[in-house]
Amino acid sequence: MYGIPMWFSVAVLTSLFFVFVNCVMLFALGSKRVFHETPRYILFGHMLMNDSVLLLVSILMYAVAQCFLPIPTSICTLLVFISYCTFRNAPLTLALMSLERYVAICFPLRHCNIATPKRTGIAIGIIWLLSSINIMADIIFVLTVNPNYLAGIIFCTLEKLFLFKWQLDKYQAFDVLYFVSVAVIIIFTYISIMITARSVSSDKDSAKKALRTVLLHLIQLGLCLTSFLYTTIERTLYMMTGTNSSLFINLRYLNFLIILIIPRCLSPLIYGMRDEAVWPLFKYFFCYRSGKVKPSINVH
Repeated sequence: MYGIPMWFSVAVLTSLFFVFVNCVMLFALGSKRVFHETPRYILFGHMLMNDSVLLLVSILMYAVAQCFLPIPTSICTLLVFISYCTFRNAPLTLALMSLERYVAICFPLRHCNIATPKRTGIAIGIIWLLSSINIMADIIFVLTVNPNYLAGIIFCTLEKLFLFKWQLDKYQAFDVLYFVSVAVIIIFTYISIMITARSVSSDKDSAKKALRTVLLHLIQLGLCLTSFLYTTIERTLYMMTGTNSSLFINLRYLNFLIILIIPRCLSPLIYGMRDEAVWPLFKYFFCYRSGKVKPSINVH
């Protein structure tokens, strides 16, 4: 049983460390006005904030579930709402980041007019609206059927909001729609940028960088999709280990760490370390301003 606190401690410490990394990177983005006015950095900042909130809520909900701790239904509903929205925000943000790179490479002369900070903010608002429609419908439906629903005490899971089978079917249908749509958008932008990169008149260096970025978006989308395998893997582990509960519990925590936590920790590594403007600033603040000179900014 010693493996139980170890694996869970690893998951918690990993999450907290990357939340700290995300906060430092957000602070770096907030330290220069140019980042506030550049759509791709606005979207990157939104991704960092979204992943940080998702990590914290996921750890909290998992800890509550593993301790079999009943909590007020109102708090559970709030946690489920935040977890649901932030989880689905991630792929939608990836799609928006890919579209921004598509416009920058394929329509360079119109990029400044199309991708403005104001329109980027509106797009982020639309992302939150799209990600919350399904869960809001379920919450409203549950409150309509049972007006006293929020007054109870329950073991907190998303399934507590499902009173009928059609709700689960709707939930799964929305997820398929989200991820298929995002995949189509990212693949479309990748192909379009690749065609532009072969054009004689294009900026080939910028196009190649954009291709690598969009490809990373597609890889990260794949990592997001692995989260849907969590329940299936846990059920398979239970069938394989049988009555050996100690082994099952250890593998269960490991599954939680690898499938749910680690994919959410990759955003600062995938994007921040590759960015020539953000990375020097991040190192400067992460090392508590140990450098003698604050790095200059060169945003392309």
